[in-house]
Amino acid sequence: MDAQDLPRGWTAQWDDAEGRYLYIDTTTNTASWDRPAAPHAAHKRRQYPTAQLAAAAGTPPAVPAVGYPAPGSLQPAGGGQMFTPGLAAAPQPALHPLHTVNLIGLQPDVQNIDTAPPPILLPPGACISPHPTAQADPSYQRSTLNAVPTTASLLNKSKIPLALILTPYRSLKPGDEPVPVTNQPADRWSRAELNHGVVEFVAPAEYMIRAPQPPVYVFIIDVSQNAIQSGMVATAARTILESLDRLPNADDRTKIGFIAVSSSLHFFSLPPGQAEPTMLVVSDVDDVYLPKPTDLLVNLTESRPVIESFLTRLSDMFKDSFTNASAVGPAMQAAHKLIGTIGGKIVTLTATLPTIGEGALKARDDAKLLGTAKEATLLQAASSFYKTFSIDCARNQVTVDMFLFSPQYTDVASLRCLPRYTGGQVYYYPGFNAGRSEDAIKFATEFGTVLASPIGLEAVIRVRGSRGLRMSAFHGNFFTRSTDLLSLPTVPIDQSYAIELQIEDPLTQPVVVLQTAVLHTTCYGERRIRVMTTALPTTTSMSEIFASADQNAILTLLANKAVERAMSSKLEDARDAVVNKLVDILKVYKDTMTSAGGGASAQLAIPDNLKLVVAKGSYRADACARPPARQVGLRESTQIPPDLRALHNMPADAGTIGSDGVVMPPTLNLTSERLERHGLYLIDDGQNIFLYVGQDAVPQLVMDVFGLPSYQELKGGKYTLPVLDNPFSQRVNAIIGKTREMRRNPYWQHLYVVKADAEPALRNWALSMLVEDRVDRSASYGQFLSLLKDKVNGS
Repeated sequence: MDAQDLPRGWTAQWDDAEGRYLYIDTTTNTASWDRPAAPHAAHKRRQYPTAQLAAAAGTPPAVPAVGYPAPGSLQPAGGGQMFTPGLAAAPQPALHPLHTVNLIGLQPDVQNIDTAPPPILLPPGACISPHPTAQADPSYQRSTLNAVPTTASLLNKSKIPLALILTPYRSLKPGDEPVPVTNQPADRWSRAELNHGVVEFVAPAEYMIRAPQPPVYVFIIDVSQNAIQSGMVATAARTILESLDRLPNADDRTKIGFIAVSSSLHFFSLPPGQAEPTMLVVSDVDDVYLPKPTDLLVNLTESRPVIESFLTRLSDMFKDSFTNASAVGPAMQAAHKLIGTIGGKIVTLTATLPTIGEGALKARDDAKLLGTAKEATLLQAASSFYKTFSIDCARNQVTVDMFLFSPQYTDVASLRCLPRYTGGQVYYYPGFNAGRSEDAIKFATEFGTVLASPIGLEAVIRVRGSRGLRMSAFHGNFFTRSTDLLSLPTVPIDQSYAIELQIEDPLTQPVVVLQTAVLHTTCYGERRIRVMTTALPTTTSMSEIFASADQNAILTLLANKAVERAMSSKLEDARDAVVNKLVDILKVYKDTMTSAGGGASAQLAIPDNLKLVVAKGSYRADACARPPARQVGLRESTQIPPDLRALHNMPADAGTIGSDGVVMPPTLNLTSERLERHGLYLIDDGQNIFLYVGQDAVPQLVMDVFGLPSYQELKGGKYTLPVLDNPFSQRVNAIIGKTREMRRNPYWQHLYVVKADAEPALRNWALSMLVEDRVDRSASYGQFLSLLKDKVNGS
């Protein structure tokens, strides 16, 4: 179609689905199937703005098929097209209002700690549908900036990083809409891909080079003395047994196998029709082999009776174990041999440091290194085996999950390489003892949730952007197959990834599109492509860049980068990196957006939408300088920062059931100024829940909550709160239950009762969460702000 054949202001675009041209009036952003005869002639038009024209054809995005195509291959096996929304010229969008606040003397507004990001203000008519779900929900995909600078120099000048935060398979809570699937014909204007920013396509055969794999699980269970005596083996076996009906197995294709490990490898033959398992022992851990070609990996449905018999007997089989040696490395090699041609999950549960065979490690925890420049060496892998082996697993679509229970040093830094490069996860239970009901419940709950969770199999992720944008760095648990392709043998729910972007060429369009495609196999054997699309306006305005910034996304990115830096450099460097980035952003804002300009200022100015980035950043930076337990908090709580709730004087409806479920008490600032001597407070850091009891707590409060006559009778530590026959007890239990439910991942938080005048270590741990106070060598929030102000002023 020659553009000169059309009236001025009109253009045409071919639509494969309709087999005809769509004529677009770029002056009004409307479209018609009828060819215009004169400028702005009256035609039968339908509101069809062109932000997603390619989506109208329902064409899946370009992601490679399963397997490893030649480097640089972008097409699926058999061909395919990129699912790239087309954009027409459009007027400039409205601008976000910019409100400056002075952080000095301003207490953080924790009531809005999880506020939504600034809205995405697209030009009028830039999106096909006015549907509220036309943009990807931020819980799936969000940008650090909701208005993209048109040039790299403008982005660099702002000092705000441009990145995407992805959680492609977040769990669904009550009230959440499932992701729509688009494999059924529908009226073109009600098609899901035109109305939803997150959608799934059923992939055609061209996206497969083999039949979709079934869910496969091989459990490696440590049966050394530590594992047996701690109760880990018995708890794990019972949890697996109770979870057999919850394992993804909708089409009865799921396969399962077991390897027990100590100084030898113990395999179990579980053929269908056999009543009892047969154990085969391989003592040569230096030359790993499978002792039998069949029945070590079996169909869950067909072998269900013998699997149940095995799990019932497992703990007793090794009850007299006296060895503390562990050949976990060889056991994982054997598991890889067992499932490497299929793919699946290796789930490793170990309570002993690997000591023999490949991957053997030595205790290297040296208290003298803590707090020194050499501490970072403890966070680096001590053996190259774990990274090398993890890459072999990733190539064969095998994920490794690690459940670690050792009462002594475990070398998490080395073992974490396995989940890191295979899309898996690490679960850590220091000092685990199943004799404590709290420990047993936590592990069983988390383990059972992981087993029951749906997973995407043999997945690849590709992120594409409009012309001029390039993906430059990736952060998360995956294997980077090529410069823009991430490989994940499995995609667990609620795992997030951060992807940094660069502006390579000036952005000339008023809108850019960022689109993530996840090609995967569902648990029931269907190949699908999940597509998440976000359209963002471009801008030449520095004020619009600041006003559109998403503080949660920014801190998520900085936290990921800080943790990675801590693994390869000094902890101090990781902490300083966060602080320096905050200083850079604050300095640019002062210089360009305030009257102070380049001179000194008594204020610490920041836009209102970023006013909590410093409060959160102070915690994240501080966490980088703390022991590893706090680094876990840095990683997991970027979206769920600590909060503090008062329970002794909470509103009358707190803990009761409202229209949106349990009503939570108001959030208080994290400072000891909020603590009263007679009060009861809940502190949540995203990993643990602390119930802080003031030393002057009245007997009736102690009786209503704990069922004890006085404060003196109360013991601190890990606690299971009783549910007593009084309204206050029921409300407090409901609030704790709701706090645990609010997390979007398998973690189940321990509850610790903390007495104000007892157990100094536990009390100091809980109070260290009050990040607005000065703790140990860390500055208080006010002192931290003064430090930032001095750096911003150059003094």
